[in-house]
Amino acid sequence: MPALPYPKYGIKSLHLFPVYQTREEYHQAKGQEPPPWDPARPPKRWEDPAASSSPRRNVVYDFALVLGPSGSPAAGPDGKPMLDILVLKKEEAAVVNLPPAGSNVPGAEAPEVPCPLRALEADEELFFDIGGVVTVKNVILYEALQVGFTAQDRALLKGIARKLGVE
Repeated sequence: MPALPYPKYGIKSLHLFPVYQTREEYHQAKGQEPPPWDPARPPKRWEDPAASSSPRRNVVYDFALVLGPSGSPAAGPDGKPMLDILVLKKEEAAVVNLPPAGSNVPGAEAPEVPCPLRALEADEELFFDIGGVVTVKNVILYEALQVGFTAQDRALLKGIARKLGVE
């Protein structure tokens, strides 16, 4: 059974770590200033505090969205969003790299480091929703939505129409 009982939900429900959109959001959530922006590294809006204590030089995350050169999620051969492993140096995995607010910030236009995801449940799958947004689908509940009106729905609508006098 999927982790969330909804027909579809956002990719953030799969994130292993909190994602911070701005330096201010990070400050509010953590009560401290984020590390200084490093324009030589890609933007990274999440952190894995446990990574710094890893005995290995690199940290491997089993699932992350594959991003194309433009930073948009890439489609796999099946047309669905593609997942792959993500390997980062432990020092990089342990900290955010949040650009300052404003436009034309050097380095901020680079594709971001995707946030690692939990494994999909058996009844979950990723798909591109309206506008190319990556969304998680609860296959069973989503398919139930596609059925249309049931006999019960029709009877209910007829009852409402009768009550309103618009039969």
